[in-house]
Amino acid sequence: MDYDVVVIGSGHAGVEACHATAKMGYKTLLLTLNLDSIAFLACNPSIGGTAKGQLVSEIDALGGLMGIMADRNTIQRRMLNGSKGAAVQSLRAQIDKVTYHTTMKEVLENLPNLDIVQAEASEIIVEDGKVAGVLTAQRIRYNCKACIVATGVYLNSKIIIGDYIKDSGPNGFSNASLLTKSLIDLGFKIKRYKTGTPVRVHSDSIDYSNLEVQKGEDNIQNFSYMTKTPPSNVINCYLTYTNSRTHELILNNLDKAPMYTGLITGEGPRYCPSIETKVVRFADKDRHQLFLEPEAMSTKEIYIQGFSTSMPSDIQRDMVHSLEGLENAHIMRDAYAIEYDAIESTQLYPTLEYKNVSGLFMAGQVNGTSGYEEAGAQGIVAGINAVKYIEGNDMLVLGRDTSYIGVLIDDLVTKESSEPYRMMTSRAEYRLHLRQDNADLRLTEIGREFGLVDDDRYSAYLKRLDNLAKISDILNARCGIKSDLAKIFAEKNEAFPSSGLSYAEALRRPCITIDDLLTILPLLNDYPYQDLKEIEIQEKYSGYLSRQDIQISQAKKSENVKLDPDMDYSQIKGLRIEAQQKLNKIKPLNLGQASRISGVSPADIAVLTVFIKTLKTAK
Repeated sequence: MDYDVVVIGSGHAGVEACHATAKMGYKTLLLTLNLDSIAFLACNPSIGGTAKGQLVSEIDALGGLMGIMADRNTIQRRMLNGSKGAAVQSLRAQIDKVTYHTTMKEVLENLPNLDIVQAEASEIIVEDGKVAGVLTAQRIRYNCKACIVATGVYLNSKIIIGDYIKDSGPNGFSNASLLTKSLIDLGFKIKRYKTGTPVRVHSDSIDYSNLEVQKGEDNIQNFSYMTKTPPSNVINCYLTYTNSRTHELILNNLDKAPMYTGLITGEGPRYCPSIETKVVRFADKDRHQLFLEPEAMSTKEIYIQGFSTSMPSDIQRDMVHSLEGLENAHIMRDAYAIEYDAIESTQLYPTLEYKNVSGLFMAGQVNGTSGYEEAGAQGIVAGINAVKYIEGNDMLVLGRDTSYIGVLIDDLVTKESSEPYRMMTSRAEYRLHLRQDNADLRLTEIGREFGLVDDDRYSAYLKRLDNLAKISDILNARCGIKSDLAKIFAEKNEAFPSSGLSYAEALRRPCITIDDLLTILPLLNDYPYQDLKEIEIQEKYSGYLSRQDIQISQAKKSENVKLDPDMDYSQIKGLRIEAQQKLNKIKPLNLGQASRISGVSPADIAVLTVFIKTLKTAK
C-alpha cells in the first residue's frame, strides 16, 4: 500500500502532523496503537499555561487543530499572570478530556487524504539513505516518501507504582515495544526519560466546604482566532494544600519511593516534579498548593494537580487522606510514574528531519519534550516539512524572533538537554514580541504560504488587520487641553500636556487604558474588544518593542550567515577542541545557531567568522 506520508503515533504531535500533510493535499496514513488514544489527554486535563498558551495560539495561527479543539471543549479557562505584563500572560483552559478525544477523532476520520489504522509500527524501512516505508508488527508494509515518528511516551514505556512495574503506556494503553530497535539501527541515540501523573479521586468523596474556589474568567481571548463564541466557564476548580502530616508521610516512606530506591532510572522534568521530590528539594516550605480539577463533564474523576507521585498505593491513599477536604476521598486511579525511550534531539535539523536519513522526521515527546502543547507545535512543523521534502522545496524553519515554536525547536536541536524540555516564557529572549495576543499577526501569513490557512481563516485575519488599521487611525487624532481626554487626565490627577497629544500617545501613559477611551470615543465600540486591547498593548510597549526590534535586526545578521552542513570543524585552526566536537555534532545551519551551542564560546564564534570571511574572499 502506497502513501505519501506515514505518521506513527496519534498523540498531539501525530494529530497535528497528519492533519497538516492531509490538508496540504498529500495521501497520509496515521498508525496508532489504539484508536481510543487519539489526542488523548493522558495526564493533566488542561491545555495551555505559561508559555504553552502561546504555543497553542501559534499552532492555531499556522492552521492547526489544537486551539480550535481546545476552545470547543473548554469547561473552564483563566488568563495566567493577568496582573503582569502582556509578555508573560498565557491562557490556560480545563478541557473535557472525553469530548476532546472524540471530537478530534471525528475531525480526523472525516479529513480527506487521511487513512487511520490501528497497528504497531515495528520498523522504518530505509533505502539509499531515504525513507521508503514502514513495517507493522503484523508484517504489513506501507510504502511512503516521508515518515513522521510521533510516538510520545509509548516507546518501551513502563508504569511504576511503588515496587510494581508493568510494561504499559499511559492510562493503561498498550506500549510500543518494537520500534526503538529500528531507531537504534538507524543510528539514533536513545535516552530514558520519566514523567508521572497524580491520583484521580471521586468528586462526591471530597469535602469542598473549606476549600478555596478557583473560578474561571470571562472576557479573555480564545486560543483560536476562528472561535466566534467564547467558551463558557461551566465548572469550578478548588485549591488545597499539603501539610506537615503529608510531608511526614512522604519523608518517612522514601525507602519505598521508586525515585529514591533506584527503580526509576529515567530523568524526570525539572519543572514538573513529583510531590516527593518537591518535599525533599524544598524542605523549607511548610506546604505546597494543589488544584482539584475535573476531568470531564461525563465523569466524577478529579485530577489533583501538583500531586504527581509513584509511591505505593497504600501510601498514596494515606497521603491523599492527609489533605484538607480529602480526608475521606475515594481514589479511582492510582498515581504512577512512566519511563519511556526518547531520542537525542540534537541529531535533528531545525526542520525536525533526521540528519542521517532523508525524509524521516521526529516530533513530540519522543524528541525529549514534555507537554501536549510542545508536542503539537512540533507536529505541525514536521507535517509541513514532510510535504516540502516530498516536493523538493525549501522547508519551514521558524526563527526565535517569530514564535515560541521557533524557540522550542531551536533549543531542541541546538542545546543538549538531560531532562524533558518544557517551554517557559523565560526561554524566549524576544517574548515581548511573541505574545499570546498577536500569534495570528505573526504566523498566519506563513500558514497561508504553506497551504494550511484556508480562505475563511485568511479572511478573518485580513479583517483583523483592517480593524487594527482603522482603530489606529481613530487613535492618532490629536486632542487639546479642553478635550474629553484632558478631563480624563484631570480625573486621574495626571498632568495634560499644554501642547496636547493624540489618543495613541495617551495610551502610553500607565494611568490611561483603552477602557477610558471607550467612554469618550463611541466609534471604538464598533470594533472587537480584543482588537482594541491589541492596539493598547502595542502603544503601551512601543518603546520596548522598538528596542527589541533593533536586537532582532542585529541577531539576524548572524542568522543570515549560512554554514555548510557538511563542514568539518576539526580542520579549522583556532577552534578549541570542545568547540570542534560540538560543532561537528550539531552541524549548525547558520552562525546564529552555532553561537547558541553549549560549549561554543564567543571566541570560537570569532574564529569561525574569520574563517567564513576567508572562504568567501578565496572564492
